[in-house]
Amino acid sequence: MLSRILSILGIYKLYEKWLWQQVKNDKPPEHIAIILDGNRRWASAQELNPWLGHEKGADTVEQLLEWCLRVNVKYLTLYTFSTENFTRNSKEVEEIMRIAYERFEKLLVDDRIHKNKVHIKVIGRTNMLPDDLQQLISKVEKSTLTYDKQFLNFAFAYGGRAEIVDSVRVIAEQVKAGKIEPNDIHESTIEKYLYTAHMTKQEPDLIIRTSGEERLSGFLLWQSAYSEFAFLDVYWPDFRFIDLLRAIRTFQKRKRRYGT
Repeated sequence: MLSRILSILGIYKLYEKWLWQQVKNDKPPEHIAIILDGNRRWASAQELNPWLGHEKGADTVEQLLEWCLRVNVKYLTLYTFSTENFTRNSKEVEEIMRIAYERFEKLLVDDRIHKNKVHIKVIGRTNMLPDDLQQLISKVEKSTLTYDKQFLNFAFAYGGRAEIVDSVRVIAEQVKAGKIEPNDIHESTIEKYLYTAHMTKQEPDLIIRTSGEERLSGFLLWQSAYSEFAFLDVYWPDFRFIDLLRAIRTFQKRKRRYGT
């Protein structure tokens, strides 16, 4: 109720404008990764079916793309569905796949994607997804394959440990085939085979998690070694531009030391 009153009074717009003035003249994070948490709890609070929370969360993702283009974030990685999420209620998983299919269809023809040359990539074990969704994802990825101005990654059927395992498995196969010597395996070797290897900037500068939870839940375990974190006490469907600006402002004020 208070949030609605403040919105009506225009206070949020004034606050957003004030935040924007603070953020816009400083360097934004080059790579932002977000754990989109709280869809189900948002739905529960509204006494709605959980997939309606995912639907509303998907609407927020569409707005987020607009905000990140405005702030000029080059790399955006979103944790949307983990490998563990397949164990949820079958109806909920089915609805999530339906929502994903509808939203990827929209991305295929989204003018913002093609106008801004946004490279779209789905990272994870996509072979676990329904066949029709896999085919659509492939079509979306191919349509943006040559774009390199900005990058939008969806971690879907994703697990951080699974990513490292898959990378190591490929390297082991190459060692077995005599293409790589064990002594030639370095950190850069593993990074070459991570899901995020298509980007020159694999490591997120800033990782945001919504819903008040303060853990990674397996997200970008390798890449997040020196990432800054922002944990926000807001469910993902209620995430606003001011929340993004506040997280970026906090990041800009931090002095990054990279272990030194």
